[in-house]
Amino acid sequence: MGRLVHFEIHVDDMERAKKFYGEVFGWKFEDWSSYAGIPYLGAVTGDANEPGINGALMQRQGPSPTPGQPLNGYASTMGVADYDSTEAKILNYGGKVALPKYALPGMAWQGYYLDTEGNIFGVHQPDENAK
Repeated sequence: MGRLVHFEIHVDDMERAKKFYGEVFGWKFEDWSSYAGIPYLGAVTGDANEPGINGALMQRQGPSPTPGQPLNGYASTMGVADYDSTEAKILNYGGKVALPKYALPGMAWQGYYLDTEGNIFGVHQPDENAK
């Protein structure tokens, strides 16, 4: 079975993206550029004993996404404890709403955002009372 074990977020401005994901989600970064041969920051997204995966910020190798274009690739979704405070951080650090918060009835709150690099990502807060 092919389980997802790593992700890469393609970015135009490595420091801007590092600040965004570090401040909003508390990620820590390690410089792996010497391994990759391009600007490449490993992203530690949480405790190794909790569910989830680590990934990286990678220097974009082509044009940035065009606003309004359909998603081409994968949308990663981050699990959070407090949707509303996470949304406030996203907006405060330069992100934008792509699809506003909505209920997955009886399961969670979900929504999608654009990061500072124009990439789409999701936010998911489990809540059995969502409706």
